[in-house]
Amino acid sequence: MNTVITNKTADPNASARIADFIVGFRNSTLNDEHYEHVARAVIDTVAVSYAGIREPAAALMRDYLHGRRGAHAATAWGTGLTMPLEDAALYNGTAGHVLDFDDVTSPMRGHPSIALLPSLLALAEAFGKSGRDLAMAYIAGFEIIVKLAKVMVADHYAKGWHSTSTVGVIGATAACALLLGLERQQIVHALGLAVSQASGSRANFGSMGKSFQAGHCGAAAVRAVMLSRLGFDSAAHAMDGDYGYMALYASSESLVSSLETLGRHPLEVLSSGLEIKKYPLCYATHRGIDGMLDLRASHGLVPDQIADIAVTSNYRGMAPLIYSSPKTGLEAKFSMQYAIAAAAYDGFVKLDSFADEAVRRPEIQDFMKKISATEDKGPQSPRWNRLVVTLKSGATIDKTVTQLRGGTQFPLSRDQLLEKARDCFQYSGLTEPPELFFRNAFAIQAMSVRDMISALSVAI
Repeated sequence: MNTVITNKTADPNASARIADFIVGFRNSTLNDEHYEHVARAVIDTVAVSYAGIREPAAALMRDYLHGRRGAHAATAWGTGLTMPLEDAALYNGTAGHVLDFDDVTSPMRGHPSIALLPSLLALAEAFGKSGRDLAMAYIAGFEIIVKLAKVMVADHYAKGWHSTSTVGVIGATAACALLLGLERQQIVHALGLAVSQASGSRANFGSMGKSFQAGHCGAAAVRAVMLSRLGFDSAAHAMDGDYGYMALYASSESLVSSLETLGRHPLEVLSSGLEIKKYPLCYATHRGIDGMLDLRASHGLVPDQIADIAVTSNYRGMAPLIYSSPKTGLEAKFSMQYAIAAAAYDGFVKLDSFADEAVRRPEIQDFMKKISATEDKGPQSPRWNRLVVTLKSGATIDKTVTQLRGGTQFPLSRDQLLEKARDCFQYSGLTEPPELFFRNAFAIQAMSVRDMISALSVAI
């Protein structure tokens, strides 16, 4: 693939540098590995959206958006409805994030595909774009998200920002600008309009508000590029001016050196990686779940044998886990105590684990009191979880987990991805998974986005 830092301008501001990258990236070439990553992201994101289709947040969002009209329309996945572009992105982003089963990338501390694909797929469907166009835009948006996140996301996330939305909206807007072929100055204005809408708080974790923030990210990106396309302007220094994004959302760190590497080998989608979740809850619990399931299997553990469990993570490794005694399925998605309890009791953690009645089981509520979750005082990375299980006999067993099933070191195979996707579609109410959609997604280089989306079935 070509290095794509071209048309460098004397203007050093971040928006201008991102615009230069986007303009230059249109002339680059993707390889089969890049297309494979985008295909996997499309399948996973659409599948988890179907799985979330009957959740109250998705149903309420459909009710809110029903009957609205716009000049361009796109599909609300699985519903049989078409909606104005912003509304389709808002709905699909909400449904696709409500189960917290969508993919992640570690440097972002968030979910790249739910930030990027609801807006990109809506625009690509409405404007007749190809799968190649979609892939190019997705890869570019992913690149910008990770370059930005590497500079500022650690403290940004620790302060309480929801980086999926607050960082994702910048990458999504740039990606949409590439998809629609915006000119350089239009891209700068679109980025400024994205800054105007960047929002999302971790206070909303465990509520419908979290998935709304992901949906808002896509809707905001659509709004930014469509306004800029019409001539709506914004401040040129909205990203890194005295009162810009980096001053307000970060600590005024310089983006210069990070943005200088945009488009260089290997692209971030390959080097930082796309991690497809194995379990439908916050990623910060997954090492703990892997460890508990391994201990359960290797030692034949049953809950009645266990006196207590101590879980320790790297510093800030449990930042999203704000519920120690959750009472609802949404709260339980951000609870190490519930994750470990469900793994210990049931031997699995899956979609059905987050029904409210599953969380409220008296035996689970009692068992969670035996589980402590603390962070180490050392460095933030590498990330790890250590479980120390004390048995009623007085014996202890322990396990430390560093790598994740589904992470970059142990990625899901294509068959494992499709197994997850089929489960999600079945959970939505479909009796037959959309095999044509899977085939079309993996043939993304030769497909139109409209053909990919038209292969989806109606679930409700």
